[in-house]
Amino acid sequence: MANFLVESMMLAIPKSHFRKKTTCQDNEGTKIDAPQSSVTFVYQTKVAELLRSITISWCKDPTDHFLSMSVDNTLEENKYTCKIDLESGQSWGKKGLKSFEITGARVDIFWDFRRAKFSATGPQPYSGYYVALVYKKEVLLLLGDLEKDAYERTKSKPSLDEAALLCKRDNVYGKKMFCTRAILEDGKTEHDVVIEASLCGPGDPEMWISIDGMLASRIMNLHWRFRGNEILMVNNLPVQIFWDVHDWLFTNDLGLGPAFFVFKPVFLETTSDSNSIECLERSGGSNKRELLEENSSTQGFCHYLYAWRTI
Repeated sequence: MANFLVESMMLAIPKSHFRKKTTCQDNEGTKIDAPQSSVTFVYQTKVAELLRSITISWCKDPTDHFLSMSVDNTLEENKYTCKIDLESGQSWGKKGLKSFEITGARVDIFWDFRRAKFSATGPQPYSGYYVALVYKKEVLLLLGDLEKDAYERTKSKPSLDEAALLCKRDNVYGKKMFCTRAILEDGKTEHDVVIEASLCGPGDPEMWISIDGMLASRIMNLHWRFRGNEILMVNNLPVQIFWDVHDWLFTNDLGLGPAFFVFKPVFLETTSDSNSIECLERSGGSNKRELLEENSSTQGFCHYLYAWRTI
């Protein structure tokens, strides 16, 4: 049952967020394509007596900036969705409440972004906010650092069943360097991950992966090793890393296809280690990323990173 829920949650994340581009103008009036930065988290918790997936998507481009929060409806195909505009220039527009019903019971989403602080490029705030999902006076999911404010406003208590973070999907853009934050220890804080690539020049293409400022892996001969995996140690704990940089190397138009990475703070299932990699090396076309996801263990957290090259 748990494996089915995880797989269905991954498929439920909107594909359009990964590839959307917005046409805008630079300072000289030239039209350019600006990519949409997005980060999606998928949680699982019990809502109305059933385990449901909760999808949180932070999206930002030059013309739009919003948070989308959806709760799966297990009995129907549609979802309960709340979209919060983060571009509002008025403080009253950054604090709100939306309610809906699940099996006849009220579910509330409270938020307050009036003091939220954002980085220059990322769509997600790093402090000064909260988003709370409340059901029957229990906070089922709480995001942000203003926990005290959230509990006071909702007049609710923490749920006894803590929401489980199942996966994170991240889209980053760069020329040679791609940065993200990933959970590499189960249930722990995020680590800074930097991927650098050298794809042009007289030498063979290669790639470096650094974690918290320390070089963790150097992958050489990418023309032959454009797909693969390694096990790294982070604080004496194993982390499985997959990569697929085929579209960086073998497509003519920059930006049409991203490289794909998976960071998983547990080992693969023993039955799929060697067979899955052999299968992936033989596979090609549009299904290679699906194969990577299917062959990773559904137990525990996974971070899926899409790295898009820009000119």
